[in-house]
Amino acid sequence: MGKSFEKGASFKVANLVEFKNITKRFPGVVALNNASATLREGEVHVLVGENGAGKSTLMKILSGAYTPDAGGLVVGGRAIEKNSPALAAELGISMIYQELNLIPELSVMQNLFLGHEKQKLFFTDNRGMYGEAKKYLEMLNLNIDPKTQVKNIGAGTQQMVEIAKALSKDSRILVLDEPTSSLADSEIKELFRIIKLLRDRGVGMFYISHRLEELYEIGDRVTVMRDGSVIGTYGINEIGMDKMIEQIAGRAIRSLFPHARKEARETVLEVKNCHGDRFRDVSLKVRSGEIVGLSGLIGSGRTELARAIFGIDPYYCGEILLNGKKVPAKNPQKSVARGIGLLPEDRKVQGLSLLKGIRENMVVTSLDRLGRRGFTNMAREKNLCAGYVRSLSIATPSIEKLAGFLSGGTQQKVVIAKWLIADLKLFIFDEPTRGIDVGAKSEIYRLMDGLVGKGAAILMISSDLPEILGMSDRIYVMAEGRIRGELDRGEATQTKILQYAYRQESTGGVYE
Repeated sequence: MGKSFEKGASFKVANLVEFKNITKRFPGVVALNNASATLREGEVHVLVGENGAGKSTLMKILSGAYTPDAGGLVVGGRAIEKNSPALAAELGISMIYQELNLIPELSVMQNLFLGHEKQKLFFTDNRGMYGEAKKYLEMLNLNIDPKTQVKNIGAGTQQMVEIAKALSKDSRILVLDEPTSSLADSEIKELFRIIKLLRDRGVGMFYISHRLEELYEIGDRVTVMRDGSVIGTYGINEIGMDKMIEQIAGRAIRSLFPHARKEARETVLEVKNCHGDRFRDVSLKVRSGEIVGLSGLIGSGRTELARAIFGIDPYYCGEILLNGKKVPAKNPQKSVARGIGLLPEDRKVQGLSLLKGIRENMVVTSLDRLGRRGFTNMAREKNLCAGYVRSLSIATPSIEKLAGFLSGGTQQKVVIAKWLIADLKLFIFDEPTRGIDVGAKSEIYRLMDGLVGKGAAILMISSDLPEILGMSDRIYVMAEGRIRGELDRGEATQTKILQYAYRQESTGGVYE
């Protein structure tokens, strides 16, 4: 086995990366416990596990952000005594995170070469960087000018630019953390094409995802982690979906999508011929005791419609009625008072205050009800929040723990608890399980099923077709800002949803 490793050099070792019995502790928690894993040349090694299982901590040790308390790291046959971000970059390791690290105000070219700009004599070689940037972008089938500002390109294209950035560094080891969470189906197919291309060129990739169905399309091996430990490593065809879910959760999940509901009752929400900035002539109904799915491609107007119903975005004509009474336009405070709550697509930016604790986040929409004459009843607040922490199985040592330090699934539960305390009639869930592990998904699905069982109404926006089909009583499909179709639970299929989602307004036809 070779003793040296040069950036860009061909690996002459059996494994690109070896984690040997890694242990990492933080105050009050063992994040990794004697964890071992390997990455081979030309392999996609999938890491799965619930939020907090240790996947990200292991990858941060690889990237040099964390130092292990015990165990060893070997990269390209070289034992790494003390890793650092600078050394990791030198070793050809690149991280592509779920939250992209591009600078919006800079051009694509500037982002690609940030920190390793090409020089010609004493000057920055802009012409050389432009030519190389164009080469990397063409390799990824990206037909954009390298001088384009990143803020002017979509999320899917930005994800590809992150990969181009890794290529510009001649990276041989990639970590992709939830890379498909914000991509449309067409963008996911292109991403998978690029991953397979990189694999054929000998690049090794750790791939983290909660979308288990895609792992069988892209993975070579899978490692299951739970509570900081490696439960097992398997060839991707050696472990079935049910067994994988059981190992991830540490328990059998009999049905990921519960459906114990009875017939829906009276209409809670009615949208009548509404027009807004990104939607036109939309009409729909949501009744007490049902979950209504809102499907469609990214950019179809789903989120903008939800924001208008809640009162964030304006609508210009038509009506939005809650229990037969008109909801005031562009007034979220009155919407909450009437009984509408929105769990936004971006929980970190729009749903939570990350610098405040769990308790403060939970009660923020209910301070008037919980206090008296402007004074806060702290004991009542604490008892109420502690009750929801127990009932929702929120993993935290304290209700004062800052929301920014919680896992994605736990953050989503805190947002849900905030609206449960507010005692709502209508819940709008926008991408309720994006970036959340299968165990937390199961809990959130059961919670949603319980809410409608008690008479609440739920409008659920999701890009996950199995989720839409598994949880919805009825489904509306949007395309180009309009409702293109409505399907009952019994007749809905992925094919029918996609046919409506790809319908062209100009022809009224359907893409085949």
